[in-house]
Amino acid sequence: MHIAEGAISGSLSGIAVLASGAALTAAGTGWALARLKEEDIPRTALLSAAFFVASLIHVPVGVINVHLVLNGLVGLVLGWAAFPAILVALWLQAVFFGYGGITTLGINTFSMAAPAVVCHYLVRRWVSAGGLSAACAGFVAGGLGVFLSGLTVAGALVLSAEQFQLAAMLFTGAGIVWAVVEGIVSAATVTALRQFDPNFLQWHAHDGLAEAVATPES
Repeated sequence: MHIAEGAISGSLSGIAVLASGAALTAAGTGWALARLKEEDIPRTALLSAAFFVASLIHVPVGVINVHLVLNGLVGLVLGWAAFPAILVALWLQAVFFGYGGITTLGINTFSMAAPAVVCHYLVRRWVSAGGLSAACAGFVAGGLGVFLSGLTVAGALVLSAEQFQLAAMLFTGAGIVWAVVEGIVSAATVTALRQFDPNFLQWHAHDGLAEAVATPES
C-alpha cells in the first residue's frame, strides 16, 4: 500500500499532497514521542518490526504496492506510538528495498498510521473483555485499519492528479476484500496474544488523548 517514489510529484497538487503528508506525519510522530514511556519502547520496536516484515511481501497494483499491512493491529496495541513505529519501518523499507520512497515517506506513513490510531480509540476497550470481544476487536481493527488506509491513499492519488481516479476507485474496491484478510489475521493474532501474554495488549492512559480527557475528572 505504498505510493511509489515520484508517482505523484509531477504536479503542484501532487507536491502539495506530499508536503501535507509529511507535515501531518511529523505532527503525529512528535505527539507520540513526547508521550512515549520508557517501558513502552520495546513493545513499540517489536510492533514496528512486525509491520516491517509483514509488508515485505507485496503485489504491485499500478503505482501502489498491496501487501499485508497489520496497521490496525499496530494501532490497537500502540495507539499514537503507531506513528513512529510505522515511520521507522517504512523508512527502512525505502532505504534497503526501495519500497515506497523518501519523498512519499510522509504521506505513506500518515495513510497507515492515522487509521491505526483511529482503530485504537474505537476498539481498545474490547480487548480487556477477552474471549470473543477480543477477537472481534482484532478483526475490526485489522479490517478497518487497512480499509481506511486504502481510502486515504486513494484520496491522495485523486487529489494529486486526475489520471489516478480510475486506479483509486479500483484500489478502494479491492481494499474491501483485503480488509477481510487483514481482519482474520489480526483477530487470530489478538487471540493468540491473549492466551500467551495478555499484558502485551493492555493500553495505557498516558497515550495522550486519554490523559487529556481524564484530566478534568481528576
